[in-house]
Amino acid sequence: MSDVAAVVDDLREESDELDLLVRALGAERWREQTPAEGWTVAHQIAHLAWTDGVALRAATEPERFGEEVAKALAAPESFVDEAAEALVAAHAPDALLARWREGRQRLGQVLRDAPAGARIPWYGPPMSVASMATARLMETWAHGQDIADALGVTRTPTARLRHVARIGVRARNYAYAVRGIEVPEEEFRVELHAPDGELIAYGPEGAAQRVTGPLLDFCLLVTQRAHRADLAVTAEGREADQWLSIAQAFAGPPGPGRPPRAERAVHAEQPVRGDR
Repeated sequence: MSDVAAVVDDLREESDELDLLVRALGAERWREQTPAEGWTVAHQIAHLAWTDGVALRAATEPERFGEEVAKALAAPESFVDEAAEALVAAHAPDALLARWREGRQRLGQVLRDAPAGARIPWYGPPMSVASMATARLMETWAHGQDIADALGVTRTPTARLRHVARIGVRARNYAYAVRGIEVPEEEFRVELHAPDGELIAYGPEGAAQRVTGPLLDFCLLVTQRAHRADLAVTAEGREADQWLSIAQAFAGPPGPGRPPRAERAVHAEQPVRGDR
């Protein structure tokens, strides 16, 4: 099995798991507020459906994808929210779910059939097919976490988290660049402990800048689904410590992230901010 096929299979499994979480929800639960301010469960699924559609256009009509980039540049802080809101306003939950299912199935097939070495344009640099599938998996997992949090569901970590961690590590330099911060010259060592006890490592063993912790916690950190203070991810070295405060696995502007658990408890009656 090729690397692309393996990642697309994992993307399908991640999507199917989230589908199971929402398919039997009543209309009132689709209106449940998630940790991302102003976003309901419906907005989260709408966002995944929209992004799968945009990715499909990038893969099949790259010459027209520039139109999507232009929209993003014209309204960088609002175009994602506006796209999700438009789909929620236009579709009842069952239709929204059907749209997401159709779009992700079509995208998965296009990614499987893409020629070797193909590059897909995106909002940042063009991506390989495997990287696009990995990015879609990361987003599906992250927005699925928002939904699980809203519904009070604790998800069991899977081996698919390795994809999320990998894109988080590979996006290190982007996290600095998008904030206008000079990128560190030396590589970092990242050591993550999977739930099954396996050690997942990136970077040279002898690196002075080191990050260690549970695989799940690192994924929550780089997708900005939990505050660093609430996670068991630690850093050795000034630059590694700085990275943990700015890490993001997603393209686009830095998000506000999530406040610490203690702060959320104090402001329990107020909406909780979070990156989309």
